[in-house]
Amino acid sequence: MNADFWAGLATGLALIVAIGSQNAFVLRCGIRREHVLPIVLFCAASDALLIAAGVGGTGALLRGNALLIDLTRYGGALFLGSYGLLAARRAWIGGHLQVEAKSSGSLGAALAACFAFTFLNPHVYLDTVVLLGSVANQRGEGRWVFGVGAMLGSILWFSALGFGARLLAPWFEKPLAWRILDSLISLVMLALATSLLFEK
Repeated sequence: MNADFWAGLATGLALIVAIGSQNAFVLRCGIRREHVLPIVLFCAASDALLIAAGVGGTGALLRGNALLIDLTRYGGALFLGSYGLLAARRAWIGGHLQVEAKSSGSLGAALAACFAFTFLNPHVYLDTVVLLGSVANQRGEGRWVFGVGAMLGSILWFSALGFGARLLAPWFEKPLAWRILDSLISLVMLALATSLLFEK
């Protein structure tokens, strides 16, 4: 596997692994063993679709436009740096993931809720389509390899969260676990921001 793939995998994981409603919902379904496979497949497929849209759509927009490429590069670096600092702040403050005991109900209701957590969240478009697409397109011909790495990161995370929930839940309820996780996210984001700023 090349550097583009590993960069995509790291970026995808860094963006998706955060305390949020979608992750809480997947974790809750996993703990209760309710609709785990459909929910994991839905989340992974949704991410893959959004990543592909970002890599493909942004690439078409940027190709051959030096000004847009520079704006995207510096804007992406700013966003990544800000994201990294926010992750560092979360690591400093600490946090935990609350999982409700309430049943998610039927498969249709669970998928509808998952759809809302995924597509009605504006951050998913900023993170997955705009940010990942921008970072991917800085890698030129390696952008699709980067995108595949990001997609794999999504698949690995949702699979671990859904199917390993009974093992992961106690760990994720501890503030120290989230501090470690957010510290790693911060390091990855700041490193990527730096690479964007100084690449030629």
